[in-house]
Amino acid sequence: MSRRMPPMETVRMALTTLRSNRLRSLLTMVGIVIGNASVITLVGVGRGAQGLAEEQLSNLGANVLFVVPGNNDTRRRGVAFPRTLVLEDAEAIAEQVPSVKRVAPQISSSQVVQLGARSSTSSISGITPEFLPVRSFEVSQGRFITDEDVKAARNVAVIGPDLESKLVPTGSAVGQQLRIGNQSFQVVGVMAPKGAVFGSNQDGNTYIPLSTMVTRLTGRDPTYGVSLSFISVEAKDESSTGAAKFQITNLLRQRHKILRDDDFAVRSQKDALSIVGTITGGLTLMLGAIGGISLLVGGIGIMNIMLVSVSERTQEIGLRKALGARSSDVLQQFLVESLVLASLGGAIGTAAGLGTIALVAAVTPLPASIGTSTVLMTVGLSGSIGLFFGVVPARRAAKLDPIVALRSL
Repeated sequence: MSRRMPPMETVRMALTTLRSNRLRSLLTMVGIVIGNASVITLVGVGRGAQGLAEEQLSNLGANVLFVVPGNNDTRRRGVAFPRTLVLEDAEAIAEQVPSVKRVAPQISSSQVVQLGARSSTSSISGITPEFLPVRSFEVSQGRFITDEDVKAARNVAVIGPDLESKLVPTGSAVGQQLRIGNQSFQVVGVMAPKGAVFGSNQDGNTYIPLSTMVTRLTGRDPTYGVSLSFISVEAKDESSTGAAKFQITNLLRQRHKILRDDDFAVRSQKDALSIVGTITGGLTLMLGAIGGISLLVGGIGIMNIMLVSVSERTQEIGLRKALGARSSDVLQQFLVESLVLASLGGAIGTAAGLGTIALVAAVTPLPASIGTSTVLMTVGLSGSIGLFFGVVPARRAAKLDPIVALRSL
């Protein structure tokens, strides 16, 4: 009665066979290496994109709601936002909505600013002092816009750090005269770095009193009065954001005498994070699926090469069976060879993917990252693919008749 081959002996024979065909083994692993590296890299980049979006959204301020003109239909059709939000709306929200802590109305436009011989295009924002705490901004030099600046409609400006570096490469811009259009403004402060939100660099902005923006740059609309670009609203706490959104919506519907479609929209950070999470989650899933296809192709490559190997090693298989090897021993050897190829290829691909993620995180602002569970799952998946696609060649080898196999000797 034949004795079952020890598992370690099966592994040793499989490794010996793979080492004797190094080039073939390496070429067989290429598909798995590329597949694993693709899955790790693409999923890591997808998660990095989600993390970057969430980080940028957190820069908008805590517990902040944004009231913007227009509705979802106008956004889908790309229609210019109607001028339906006015300063009186912001004042009503501040006075009549109990769950609101602060309100910061804002008018924005893009213009060329000049300081001395240097100039740059900047987003000009007409704001009130509440903008600073609502949006969680800080001032690094000088001061911010005050209530007195707004009441007197003073020509003062606070600029972002990137704009300062463009206009004043050396020294400080505080105290110097900044020209916007045909108006001269005194720079009274420089903001602390804030970063970008969805590609818009907040560090290149210019902030002036809202009243100055209206009287000097944009003017009043003859029909609507002081039209706003949007209103930033800070709820009393995180649990109050839902109530604040509901109350603001009802108040503005009453003020605008709306019977059907709203002419405004109230958005929260949670809404934005939910949308971003859905988009980036779908993107990550799609990228992972693309990498999974690469793994599938690599598995098919392993099966093809192992089938060729069975044909080439017919005499060896017949001789082993004639000497007492069981069909299960032959089956195990070929399965182990497939498993080793897939697992080793998976390990190399994982290392390559992790290296690529580290490189992306180092040279780009994208905080690409990957979880340990994903890495382990990917390596396990590559090993499973090796076993799955190695079954057919292994069964073919195990079923060979030793007499037929030995005829060619």
